[in-house]
Parts: sequence; C-alpha cells; structure tokens
Amino acid sequence: MHACDQHPAVTLLKITNLKTWVVGNPQPGVGGRYFIFVKLGTACGLEGIGEVYSPPFSPQAVATLIEDVFERHVEGKSPFEIEALWRRVYSSAYTQHPDLTLGAILSGVEMACWDIVGKSCQQPVYQLLGGRVHEKLRTYTYIYAEPDDKQDVYTTPELAATRAEQYVEQGFTALKFDPTGGYSCMDPRQLSMASLTLSEQYIRQLRAAVGDSIDLLVGTHGQMTPAGAIRLARRLEPYDPLWLEEPTPPENSRAMATVAAGTRIPVATGERLNSKYDFIRVLEDRSAAILQMNLGRCGGLLEAKKIAGMAESFYAQIAPHLYCGPVVAAANIQLSTCSPNFLILESIKQMDGFYADLLETPIQWEEGYVIPPDSPGLGVVLNESVAEQHPYTDSHLHLEPAEYPL
Repeated sequence: MHACDQHPAVTLLKITNLKTWVVGNPQPGVGGRYFIFVKLGTACGLEGIGEVYSPPFSPQAVATLIEDVFERHVEGKSPFEIEALWRRVYSSAYTQHPDLTLGAILSGVEMACWDIVGKSCQQPVYQLLGGRVHEKLRTYTYIYAEPDDKQDVYTTPELAATRAEQYVEQGFTALKFDPTGGYSCMDPRQLSMASLTLSEQYIRQLRAAVGDSIDLLVGTHGQMTPAGAIRLARRLEPYDPLWLEEPTPPENSRAMATVAAGTRIPVATGERLNSKYDFIRVLEDRSAAILQMNLGRCGGLLEAKKIAGMAESFYAQIAPHLYCGPVVAAANIQLSTCSPNFLILESIKQMDGFYADLLETPIQWEEGYVIPPDSPGLGVVLNESVAEQHPYTDSHLHLEPAEYPL
C-alpha cells in the first residue's frame, strides 16, 4: 500500500509535536563542537528530522528559540505547505530581512518538513525537487588533524602533504585546507609576510605530493581585505587551486567581486549567507563562481534549490557547505543529486566515526563519492539513543573567532 494511502490526505496531515537535541561532538570534534537536531511529528505518526546550523547563541538558548518558532508558525500546519511556512517564518515580527539565526531555525524546520513529505509519498526528497541528475556525488574533505599528531597539520606543510597522500589513497580526488591561519573578529586584514610565505609553501608541497590529478581547495575564512586576498592569490595561482574560499568577509559582495576580478582562481562563498536575497547579490556582483550554501542556515532545501537555480542562470556552480552534523549532510546530498550545476560535496572525512554513529544507517561513501540513497525523505534516521547519550554541556559556541589575529 502507498504511504499516502496509509495516512490522512496531505491536506489533513498536520504537525503536532517537536523534539530537539543539542548533541556534543566527541573529540577530535571534527565538524564542530555540537550539532542541533530537530524532529517534527504528525498525529498519524510520521516524523521528520532536521538540523539547525550554528546560530551565534548558546545552543540551549537556540533550542528555546526553535520551540518558539514551532509554537508560533509550525504547530498545526501541514508539512506540505512549505512555501507558506517559509514566508510566515521569514516575515516574523515584520523583519523580512536575511537573519542567520532565524534562517538557521527555519532551515532545520523546513528540512524536517521535507523529510515528512518524502516519507508520506515514499520518495527521496530529490525526486520531489526535480528528480535524480547525478548517480554519485564527488566529495572533498578538509585535511584534518589527528589525535597522535606531533606537529600542527595546519602550519606544517610536510605533515599536511603526508596526510593528503593518505586521503588520496582512500579515494578522495579533492582536498581543502586553510593555510592562512586563524580568523578573528578584527578581520579583514593584510596577511603578514610570514603567513603569505607559509601559504605558498603549503600549497606547493601539497601539489608536489598529490600531483595534478587532485584538486586543491584553498579554504580561507574572510580574513583578508580585497587587496590582501589578491596578494595571496597571486602566490597561489601557479598551483591551480579549484577555488579560493570566502577571501573577504561575507557582508560586502562587491568587495569580494574585486578579488574575483583580480585572480585566475575561482572564488567560492556562501556558508555565512542566508536566503536567495543574499545569494543574488553575490551572483549579480560576479563575486563568486561557486556557491557554498549551508542547508542548515540558508533557508532549507527548497530555498537552496532556488539558489541553485539562480546560480545555473549565471553559469555558477554549487558546492554545499558542511561543517556541522550528518542531517545537514543528508540534505546536501538530496540537493546535489537533483541539481545540474552541482560541482562537489563537502564531506567530513568519509562520513564515518561519530557521524555514522548518529545515524541508524550511515551515509554511503565509496572511493571518493557519496551514493545518493533511494530511501524516502532525507534518507537518514537519527539514532536518538546515541544523540541522548552525548548532550552538549560546555559553554563555547560552535565556532569562535579570536579577538585579535594570532
């Protein structure tokens, strides 16, 4: 029997309950200090899972904010009415302006609605957003530190090159790294000569180690002024990186456009942007060739699909961002599978370790690619027992900049 025959008509399917988890990410903490998950339930027993990405408040406070949004705008509504839900939340309290906190909460709730919709119709979400375009999805990972490292992999080119070779042996064909040092709340700035030299040494040794068949992705975090970013890019250009990520802070797309016009390296950005209204400025200003929306922040799956569609008309590509939990990863997979202009998918290593523990069935990663699931909804089920065994009890936020550049 079809799932839609087992449950009330879609017009009668109503959201009745909410549950949240703030899950501490055990050491080495790859993917951030914690993950915020939401679960929506309906009267007939269908459930959907979502994830909220990194609002700049205590995660326990964010859980309270999620409950407020649920009570005001979600409870008693149909999970199928996603456009109306989106507009209600986005326009809450007469804001109607991209806001990272509200956008993240909306993203997690919207994601959970899609999970319910897919389960109700017994279809993966990507089939409901246009259908499968890609049979498998190419992935990249950051070059990460390991617990037994004797040196800092982020500042030691020789260790980074060895680690890169190990990832290539696993099947990765693209690797990301941030050679410019930590970010601070006093950015943007000019990088020091020492940082410029280290960045050049870093990418030179990586290129020598992995050869020309591997893409190298330079992942900065808005540390630089436009002039400083161009100065860095000129040093990196001989090693042909696939992209230079977020070279300037996210709020001024025209400043980033100066960088894009001043280097041969494609610019990528988007992890700190919210909604189509932020992203259209990036496209119109020609600030980036690659959009990195985070589906736990940008407004959810349908909003990300709209952003991907806008990008397609500018011949820009998408590479969904992931430095959070496996539910956003699952949403990224759904979007990427049905998007013609998909470029590459961020992976937390092989989606293994605690990532796999949090899911009843781990994400399928094979030799550098993720295989999209055929199961309905987002294709993942949160292991609630594991989530409840790892509450986050610290006071630090998901990511925190230094007060001054190191």
